[in-house]
Amino acid sequence: MKIYKAYKFRLYPTNDQRGFINRTLGCKRFVYNYYLNYLKDNNGINRFDLHKDLPKLKEENEFLKEVDSTVLCSAVDDLCKAFNDYYAKRKGYPKFKSKFSKQSYRTSCVRSRYKEKEYSNIEVDLLTRNIKLPKLGKVKIRGFRNEERIEGKIVNATISRDATNKYYVSVLVEEDIIIEKIIPTTIVGIDLGIKDLVVTSDGIKYGNDKVLMKFEKRLKRLQRKLSRQVKGSKNYLKTKEKIARVHAKIKNYRKHYLNDIANEIVDDHDIIVTESLLVKDMFKEKVKAFNKSLSDASLSKLCSLIEWKSKIKGKYYYKINTYYPSSQICSHCGYKNSKLKDLSIREYDCPKCGSHNDRDINASLNILLEGLKLHYNLVSLV
Repeated sequence: MKIYKAYKFRLYPTNDQRGFINRTLGCKRFVYNYYLNYLKDNNGINRFDLHKDLPKLKEENEFLKEVDSTVLCSAVDDLCKAFNDYYAKRKGYPKFKSKFSKQSYRTSCVRSRYKEKEYSNIEVDLLTRNIKLPKLGKVKIRGFRNEERIEGKIVNATISRDATNKYYVSVLVEEDIIIEKIIPTTIVGIDLGIKDLVVTSDGIKYGNDKVLMKFEKRLKRLQRKLSRQVKGSKNYLKTKEKIARVHAKIKNYRKHYLNDIANEIVDDHDIIVTESLLVKDMFKEKVKAFNKSLSDASLSKLCSLIEWKSKIKGKYYYKINTYYPSSQICSHCGYKNSKLKDLSIREYDCPKCGSHNDRDINASLNILLEGLKLHYNLVSLV
């Protein structure tokens, strides 16, 4: 089975390399914006026409010849993908790229063979902590200290510069691996929420760290300071970078916490069952505090991590129906109590069997039972 994995490293370029990366980012942005403006007045132009016109654009603008040609081709491909998403109503109309937001460019891996020796324009050496990139040469990297080499075939590399002026490279690798489905012996149902991020059918609760709330006071102070400063001034840009650093801390803290939860759940269980949440519909609530907490929880990201980790470890992951009333059904006798739609009721006694239920643990047990049905239906079909 072929899978694609991305390895992300922190880049430490020299001053010359940093200047070249910035110029490449500018060239990619120029090509993207040029053809976006061109397509506004010329309908019916497809991807092949744009690639055919690219050499002519390079002749008219000599500075485009300095950078890697595959970067400019990828800019055209990204624009065409943006239009495809727009026509398929997945996203809005493509917007012009700004030099003040996060920047990135993608370069393809090209291989050649000479005198029975293979050459590649992208090579990663984790022992010396260097990466060879087109037009840049060797650049120092940090990351993945627990691995000696990258297995698989390198497809491309994406170099990015974030709002804090740090540089990263993400190397996409195609790996051919054998994933054997294990014989399941353990199963867990997971109820997702905001108060407790995860409640398992084993009775384990993973609290919601509310990362945004921890940094909210600092963000408010910096944003008030930014609003008083002259837009575009040096102090304005310094404050803007400080805000970006706080957001980067929030992002990294949340990412680390979600990965820890996903790893623990997938390592300890063979069948994992969660709810199928319509997070976009949940954001339609008009309560501002609820929307902020929901965004901070990153429930969709957590489900994606559990699904991916289950897949590569040969374990089973299921999502039950969105509208399954897991909180209203008693996990002991199956009695459905419609009064439990009130979210303020956290514990209750079942009117039919008299069992005392914790709302979230009861919901996770119902999710487990529903997932078990899905698994046995799947096994019977095979």
